[in-house]
Amino acid sequence: MSEQIRQISERIKELREILGISVESLSKELNIAKETYLEYESGNVDIPVSFLYKIAARFDVELSEILTGEAPKLRTYSVVRKNKGVSVERRKDYKYQSLAYNFVNKKIEPFLVTVEPDSNDEMHYNSHPGQEFNYVIEGTLKVLINGHEIILNEGDSLFFDSGEKHGMKALNGKVAKFLAVII
Repeated sequence: MSEQIRQISERIKELREILGISVESLSKELNIAKETYLEYESGNVDIPVSFLYKIAARFDVELSEILTGEAPKLRTYSVVRKNKGVSVERRKDYKYQSLAYNFVNKKIEPFLVTVEPDSNDEMHYNSHPGQEFNYVIEGTLKVLINGHEIILNEGDSLFFDSGEKHGMKALNGKVAKFLAVII
């Protein structure tokens, strides 16, 4: 696995240990199998952003602290220049770039998400607390929400309950990019 994932997993383990929480109780609280939780802490598997989001909420830290190891410092405004957001690369078909990683006490988490085309029909599903807004910047995106299929093209947007099982896939053999705002 990548060095970034290994570092993220170490931060998660350290947060848990500092607060004296057992793997058993935390995995139960997060409603995941103990074995799955241990895989995330090992740094040997991809860690879903939805899990990172839950961990950040559970430990009352900014998501960017888990991603970067540094606490956000900006309070008035934050500028993230093109291609300079903090990248979260979990799978080869998804790349997340945090667009407000350095702002303290965010009410939303904005990401630029790049979905690589894949000839495989398999879709990776996700769910996390809150709501999500997606705006397609480039390409065509197939979105499944609890079995409902939605095709989004450049300029299309979608708002949904992100607690529902959802997945995205780039279509037409081309990259799809979208702005995702998690509330």
